[in-house]
Amino acid sequence: MALLKTSEIREMNAVERNAKLKEIRNELMHERGAAAMGGAPANPGLIRALRSNIARILTVQLEEEKR
Repeated sequence: MALLKTSEIREMNAVERNAKLKEIRNELMHERGAAAMGGAPANPGLIRALRSNIARILTVQLEEEKR
């Protein structure tokens, strides 16, 4: 999972953003579970990238609500 660009997130409609948010949160939960079990992460920066993507989506959603 690569970083989502803010412009890509803005192009999505609300339903697509919510679906993407749910997908990323599930992936983050899976990665955190693997890390907790002591497994060496295949991509050490993945958890940070997932958290950044979640923050970007939530930020865009908040901006949309304020309009």
